This record gives sequence, structure tokens and C-alpha cells, in this order.
Amino acid sequence: MTTPESPTTPPPSAAPTPVLFIHGLWLHATSWTPWVDLFRSEGYAPAAPGWPGDPDTVPEARANPESIADHGIDDVVDHYAEIIGSLDAKPILVGHSFGGMIAQKLLGRDLALAAVAIDAAQIKGVLPVPLSALRATLPVFKNPGNKHRAVSLTADQFRFAFGNALPEQESADLYEQWTIPAPGKPLFEAAAANFNPHSPAKVDTGNESRGPLLLMSGGRDHTVPEAVVRATLKQYRHSEAVTDIIDFPDRGHSLTIDAGWREVADAALTWLRQQSL
Repeated sequence: MTTPESPTTPPPSAAPTPVLFIHGLWLHATSWTPWVDLFRSEGYAPAAPGWPGDPDTVPEARANPESIADHGIDDVVDHYAEIIGSLDAKPILVGHSFGGMIAQKLLGRDLALAAVAIDAAQIKGVLPVPLSALRATLPVFKNPGNKHRAVSLTADQFRFAFGNALPEQESADLYEQWTIPAPGKPLFEAAAANFNPHSPAKVDTGNESRGPLLLMSGGRDHTVPEAVVRATLKQYRHSEAVTDIIDFPDRGHSLTIDAGWREVADAALTWLRQQSL
């Protein structure tokens, strides 16, 4: 005769939901550290793995730009897909800039529970390219050979592309703390997306079965202006899957790393709770 389990025995707690943070160009994965700490305190299992070839630290990345060079969008997507495949459960993805594009591609392939795409780089089908976005990426596009190189920003270039909504000193401090060289290839691929039927910047925006997606935009973002994020939202109009947007009118492209990062992170957490995630 078997003895039934005591009704007072608590059930085993569910494993925490994994969260993967995906950085964009010119920022090191460790720039997500405050987010990782916050999400862990909220009961998730977060991690911020770098792009393929990314060294472990900012100084190492600056000293070895060749390790980062020539990785395109598909390389990065495959890299994170492999990481996801090693997890025990589908993760939530949080991506910034090109990381936001990567998160959307992985979500469209049903590899994630949900995604938060913050100031996400333009996907195939998005047409507006504001002048500020062209100026922000000029350090790469001014030399066609940069497609196969890693390119660094100067402090002034970082201030225009990331820190324009910040006090000058804060922008300078963030530049010193987090910036690394970035591969030029993803920018060239995104720029040619609407002329290439097989562009790696293409996202399955019509997927009805995917998890929920939250787009976030900064109203003062020079690199990915609000118009680009709004145009991205329209690309999802043929899908009934949840697609939401939150605007931060006074924020620039640095909104994930500057002094106001917690407001953005809390908005993401609130939305995830609304999705029962």
C-alpha cells in the first residue's frame, strides 16, 4: 500500500524564466549588468551573453577589434539561437538597437516566449531613414571597406548617436565605461534590406503564433528615431499576436545605460507581468 503525499507538502517551485539581454552596436554586453541584477531580484534567470567574437571585457574588446569584425546579422541570430537551444525553457528576450532587431527575428522564429525591442534597428520593410540616423552611422558608411571591419566611435560621435539627451559629462562617462568597436557588416546589411529579397534584416512579422512583442522608442533618439520604431510597428499590422509600443519622449539612444535606465526597465517588467510572464 502506498502512502499518499501529505497535503501540507508544498509543490516544487517552478524554475525561473530565463531572460536573455542582447546588446547592439558599440556597447559591451556588460552594459546590461544593472538590468541583469534587477531581473534576478524579480525572480527571473537573466543572462547577457555577447555577440559572436565579443571578448569578456570592454578593455579586451577595444584591444582586439578583429575578433568582433565581419559578423553579420545571420551570424548573430544563429549565435543566440544556439544559446537558446542550450536552455531548459524558452527565454524572454530584451534587445537594444541591433539587439532589438535580433530579438524580433528570434521571436518570429518562435524561439522565445516574448521580446522587448528597445530602439530597435530598422527591419526590412521600414522605409523612413531620417537624416539623424544617417549621421549617426556615418562613421561606418563613410568607408565601404568598413563592411568587413570593426569601427569605433569617438566621444563626440557617441554623444550624437547615443548621448544627445544627456548632460555632456554623463555622455562622456558612458562612452568611457561601455563602448567597444562594432562590426560594420550589420549596418550595411540593414541599409540594403529593402533591395534584397533575402535580406538578413527580414523578420517574420506575420507570424500569428509568436509570443508578445513590446517595442520601445526614445523621442530624442538620433540613431533609431521614433519614426523608425513607429514604422516597425506598422510592419506587424497583419499579425494578431500581441504587439505593443511604449514611447519615452525625452530619451535618446542611451536609454538602457544612462541614469534613467530604471524607468525603462520597470516599464518592461510591468509589461511582462501584464502578459503573465
